[in-house]
Amino acid sequence: MNSFWNKVAGAFAALLFLFSFRPAYGGPIVIKMATLAPDGSSWHRVLLEMGEEWKEISGGKVTLRIYPGGVVGDEDAMLRKMRIGQLHAVAITGMGLAFLDRSFYGLHVPMMYTSDEEFDYVRDRLSPLLEERLEEKGYVVLNWGDAGWVYFFARKPFTHPSEMKNMKLFIGAGDEHLTQLYKKAGFRPVPISVVDILPGLQTGLIDAFNATPLAALSFNWFALEHNMAKFKWAPLTGATIIDKRAWKKIPEELRPKILEVSRAASRRLQREIRNLNAEAMKAMVENGLKIKNVSPSVEAEWRKIVEDIHPQIRGKIIPADVFDVVVKYRDEFRR
Repeated sequence: MNSFWNKVAGAFAALLFLFSFRPAYGGPIVIKMATLAPDGSSWHRVLLEMGEEWKEISGGKVTLRIYPGGVVGDEDAMLRKMRIGQLHAVAITGMGLAFLDRSFYGLHVPMMYTSDEEFDYVRDRLSPLLEERLEEKGYVVLNWGDAGWVYFFARKPFTHPSEMKNMKLFIGAGDEHLTQLYKKAGFRPVPISVVDILPGLQTGLIDAFNATPLAALSFNWFALEHNMAKFKWAPLTGATIIDKRAWKKIPEELRPKILEVSRAASRRLQREIRNLNAEAMKAMVENGLKIKNVSPSVEAEWRKIVEDIHPQIRGKIIPADVFDVVVKYRDEFRR
């Protein structure tokens, strides 16, 4: 398990690779960064090491100050603090980025994609548009990162959507439209903060959640939810973004180096993270997780639930032009 956790630390640190910049007059640029990675965890320690690397690259002009473990709040809270200058950058999931622009939901439509290759094809073509929309809102994307495929976990065994509909399902707080959409599909969503998932499971506030295997293992959520249905609900991606006001305070000659190193980290992560999720699944099975295979016919029922609400997603949850281009690229890949 130690070697596994070492791999987790390196990959997740790359996924959360982020820098927040704030110059102190006459001194080094102070980088304020928020992350959900737990304080003292392998992820946090590696981030500290990465901070030393940036300090070396910048010749001591840039230092890193980390706020780990969600101490500043969930992803939407981090973004609010970045807007008012308390933070300068975040490493955040695509679902969190949707608080800035709903176009990011296009990367996470459930049952839209069936393979890594298909998702990569769509994301590679959609990302320039997403980066442009973020830049218009005052943010620069330093890199993209993979988190893996999201699966459902629950206290009771299940495979069929009718079984999940009887459970209290975690959904990220902050987007009432998304909550109502889950309700219309027949589910019982309970909107809470990601940092409240564990206490929510412990108290019975929720008894089901969806997450990547790596997250379920790393945050120990699976210890309370011993059942997983083996079908891919949606891919989860993320990005490291920085407020443009802070970006412009970085010496111009350092900016290309920051982008180069950040994007190289993202490429390394993509090769690593998918293997780590497979290893995480094995580790959870060794510690009591029960995985149930989902038949093609039942998986088709899950897909139908999602496709039936596409008209309510397009133009309401996701901008119509983005939804259409996602479908276009996906179908283009399938030809």
